[in-house]
Amino acid sequence: MEALASSAVFLFEDFRLDRHGGGLFRRDDDGAFTAVAIGSRGLDILGVLIDRAGEVVSKDEIIAAVWSGTVVEDSNLTVQISALRRALEHGRPNRRCIRTVPGRGYRFAAPVTPGAWAPSVAPAMRAEVNADLPAPSVPVAAPRLSIVVLPFTNLSNDPDRQYFADGMTDDLTTDLSRITHMFVIARNTAFTYRNKQFAAKQIGRELGVRYVLEGSVQRSGSQVRINAQLIEAASDAHLWAERFDGDTSDLFALQNEITTRIAVALNQELIAAEAARRTERPDVLEYILRARAAYAKPTSRERNTEGISLLELALALDSHSAEAQSMMAGALAGRVLNGLSNSTAADLERAKGLSEQALAASFRSPLAHIAKAHLRRAQRRYAEAIPEYETALAYNRNYVYAFFALGQCKLHTGSIEETIPLVERAIRLSPRDPELGVWYQQIGNAHLLQSHTDEAVIWLEKARSHTPAHPTIRGDLASAYALNGQTERATAQLAAARRLSPDDRYSSIARLKEVRNFEVLTAQIRALSEATYYAGLRKAGMPEQ
Repeated sequence: MEALASSAVFLFEDFRLDRHGGGLFRRDDDGAFTAVAIGSRGLDILGVLIDRAGEVVSKDEIIAAVWSGTVVEDSNLTVQISALRRALEHGRPNRRCIRTVPGRGYRFAAPVTPGAWAPSVAPAMRAEVNADLPAPSVPVAAPRLSIVVLPFTNLSNDPDRQYFADGMTDDLTTDLSRITHMFVIARNTAFTYRNKQFAAKQIGRELGVRYVLEGSVQRSGSQVRINAQLIEAASDAHLWAERFDGDTSDLFALQNEITTRIAVALNQELIAAEAARRTERPDVLEYILRARAAYAKPTSRERNTEGISLLELALALDSHSAEAQSMMAGALAGRVLNGLSNSTAADLERAKGLSEQALAASFRSPLAHIAKAHLRRAQRRYAEAIPEYETALAYNRNYVYAFFALGQCKLHTGSIEETIPLVERAIRLSPRDPELGVWYQQIGNAHLLQSHTDEAVIWLEKARSHTPAHPTIRGDLASAYALNGQTERATAQLAAARRLSPDDRYSSIARLKEVRNFEVLTAQIRALSEATYYAGLRKAGMPEQ
């Protein structure tokens, strides 16, 4: 392997790889080499495998070499490997240069020899290659959720402020790469398009991506305005556009907030777009994407039924999919948390098994830690859920739901003062989130426990307006109304809570305490709950037994 490791150019099958920036080339029928559109991550992975051709290279070794110092999910590697395989097969599905060794990693199986760099580049390609722009002779099939973030345009009068626009581009590229299954073209390749006029369709064809994100930054004094738009490359259609305004007094914090908000919004838009693409024979990923799209709807019994049904189909195709396991565990725990489960014990038991399997298979996955955290929260083991949510956020700061969930855990463990700021951060980062109703409810609950009844009513009414079919929102609002002296409204909301709930939890105070595991709460929260929440429900007409 020493000869390979010391070489910069490698030959295998009908390909040539140049490790010093030339990229990957394929020999055509005339013997000339033409460039193949592969992102820099893919080239790095290919280089790692070729350096150890014939050997098994573990996933951890590849991730450490290619994403050094960055925490990424295993699924990012899987997406890159799939894209590499499509490029290398090139219409020959029986050719398998990269082989999966189950439970161990990947092995480069094709014979590799070091070569000299003297490629005969096809004439039609020379201009593009010399311009450092990828230009495949045959369009590369674009992976699902594949995107390039083009350099943001600096519209400010001062050209020295280009660094802020470039920082936006860099941060968005990083944030989007954290999204599960997202294939993001690396920064260096994206920046070759700076100050050049290309249609999104051409860029998508050259880079092998389905989506293009472009934007601009304009600063005037202490104010900054960022415009961003998402384009579907194949149709050149604009799918999403948003404008963000902010104050530059803390430029770094502003950049972080805006890039996170864009990444969160894009995640929702891209999942919806991909879920709408139906195939005759859906695979595991398609069912997962469709389930993610289902959970982008407000909380309801129908949403749970649709999402869980799709995840069942995904697990039927691949029972070992850590992502499907994590999502199903989270969905089952979420159904319990939202008071919509007909079989709480069975849901939690299955969620426990799936969560353990997912973490064992993919311990670095933030989704697996989110699933375990949801389970702990559904079991009312709030103190144990907190470090799991914090771990998920350390891996991926864009899991905004974790901010809300952390706030709820803080409330139930006695740190009420930390609850509202955490939930407000979730709302700030995802102001159109489908879970807004539950987030409003949490702020209302915090006010209710602190006897801020007027504020509690305001937030719980907002929650009801956003998510009218949520039984626990109706129950909380019944308590707040009663404490505020609005007895008729309280009675109506309690009746709605009973009608919407799949079980009998609202039949009596004793039953509700049993379902909500009242005894596991801290003494402080039990006392506050008795003085506010349960006192209000008694006034609304709920019997003790």
